[in-house]
Amino acid sequence: MITKNFIEELKWRGMIQDIMPGTDELLNKEMVVGYIGFDPTADSLGVGNLVQIMTLLHFQQSGHKPLALVGGATGMVGDPSGKSQERNLLDESTLQHNLSCQRKQLEQFLDFNCGENSAEIVNNYDWFKNISFLDFIRDVGKHISVNYMMAKDSVKNRLENGMSFTEFSYQLIQGFDFYHLWKNNKVKLQMGGSDQWGNIVTGTELIRRKGNGEAFALTTPLIKKSDGTKFGKSEGGNVWLDRKKTSPYKFYQFWLNASDSDVKNYIRIFTLFTKEQIEALEIEHDTAPHLRILQKALAKDITIRVHSEEDYHAALEASEILFGKGTLESLEKLSEDDFLSVFDGVPTIEISKEGLSTQANITDLLSVGTNAAIFPSKGEARKMIQQGGVSINKTKVDDPNAAVDFKLLSDKYILVQKGKKNYFILDVN
Repeated sequence: MITKNFIEELKWRGMIQDIMPGTDELLNKEMVVGYIGFDPTADSLGVGNLVQIMTLLHFQQSGHKPLALVGGATGMVGDPSGKSQERNLLDESTLQHNLSCQRKQLEQFLDFNCGENSAEIVNNYDWFKNISFLDFIRDVGKHISVNYMMAKDSVKNRLENGMSFTEFSYQLIQGFDFYHLWKNNKVKLQMGGSDQWGNIVTGTELIRRKGNGEAFALTTPLIKKSDGTKFGKSEGGNVWLDRKKTSPYKFYQFWLNASDSDVKNYIRIFTLFTKEQIEALEIEHDTAPHLRILQKALAKDITIRVHSEEDYHAALEASEILFGKGTLESLEKLSEDDFLSVFDGVPTIEISKEGLSTQANITDLLSVGTNAAIFPSKGEARKMIQQGGVSINKTKVDDPNAAVDFKLLSDKYILVQKGKKNYFILDVN
């Protein structure tokens, strides 16, 4: 049963780039089976994949049936779309591991047990493994001309530097996926990023020529950040959905740090907030931009959905440590990776365990004459400690003669705070 207009939903969210004529009419008259393909070259999906995951989610919530195709076969070939050079191909065992990991992540978002429009995951290796090369070029290749394939941007953009026959054949293989799913799974619609338009249309053409059938296509825009840098990357590289690759804290920070010019786009694409909710948040945000209302709402929503509410609160607590909040207990909860992420750029001073143990008191530890010199003199250190201006591991120290007996965070760090904003890390080794 159609519950809402899928195309209209994507339009107001800014999620439509190209759409084949007749697609909207088809979606409004019947439940449609549609699919999106996912690249299996990593064992985790990244935030860039969330655009397509959200497309499938809206598709399902509109009453249609989503299929996620994981490319066990196409992953062995390599998609040239948007690539400047040919990538390394993966062996079958690595691909199977990656597919298994991605499957678990997709199951977090889509409902696989809700009746006739339950989501499904399909692997194109299942139908390609029994097709011989000769059968493929005879039964599929004859329907698509070389001129047709050469006209596609994914091919034209690579002709100057050359491309292998392997990559040249990719659009034919993806086109056959669409044909196979149209014939065997009642699929009538393929969706994807705008760089996939040529490959998707090849599938509709193959269905028309080989199967005398009709199929449809739509694509979403490729997200570009306002500063020109690539979306989905931080200073540390790709931002992944797998917590082992990108911690929930770093994941939360990625969204929290979105610029004002980007966040209004992101909150439409990556959340399920209604138009009314988003417009209300925008009004609130524009009234006091420094409070970062939109960034906080976006980061909270997406961190909870990708990870958990507990992870969100832990990330929030970690984020607030820098701003004068936090306790020893909150510091102890941080992994070493997150601790170093929170205090990225803070001066780090190395000190040996032996050197630490020989200090008579905290004044001596933090003054000139030790490796951990944070104050230019013992007098200045003593004065600031007495005035309550020094904290060790987020606990105030007001006795200049206090013993150097502090718990090591992650078994190796001591966090020193001088005044309100000056932090130092003692790396004890």
